[in-house]
Amino acid sequence: TASQPWHLLNITGHMPTLQFALTSDDDQTVTQKNYLGKIVLLYFGYTNCPDVCPTTLADLGSVLRKIGPAASQVRVLFVSVDPARDTPALLKKYVNAFGPWFVGLTGNQQELLAVTKRYRVAYRLDKPDAHGNYTVYHSSAVFIFDHQGNARLLTSLNDKPAAIEADLKRLLAE
Repeated sequence: TASQPWHLLNITGHMPTLQFALTSDDDQTVTQKNYLGKIVLLYFGYTNCPDVCPTTLADLGSVLRKIGPAASQVRVLFVSVDPARDTPALLKKYVNAFGPWFVGLTGNQQELLAVTKRYRVAYRLDKPDAHGNYTVYHSSAVFIFDHQGNARLLTSLNDKPAAIEADLKRLLAE
């Protein structure tokens, strides 16, 4: 019922609707319109991330496998904040490892700035070492949007996969 509290942080009315123009892992320009009618999980990271990104994406993949056929109505949009290294082809290979519900997105600095500012997502690229390797610090929240593109829920590292699963099932049933 609607009066029942959500397991995750309810951000309904506190964050802007889903809106972006980025390049997909198929090297196509996509916007929020490509995902209308789906539950969208928006997550910012990068493929060279040693810990938080692969763990978060693996957890989301296992949640979606548990949901079963209804998961076809969900898309996880993984937005790389490291466009210099994360090409569409590399993103596609990376996200495909987590499941069929994942789409890698990237953009130029201006496009990324627009979408990260919109959702108040912070990220910072470290100075490259002698080999050109660098770390990217980024926020770890996952924004969850309903079928109409309205921001509804926010997950953090502390949220258990069972809580994410329960709330996604509830959103899917709306």
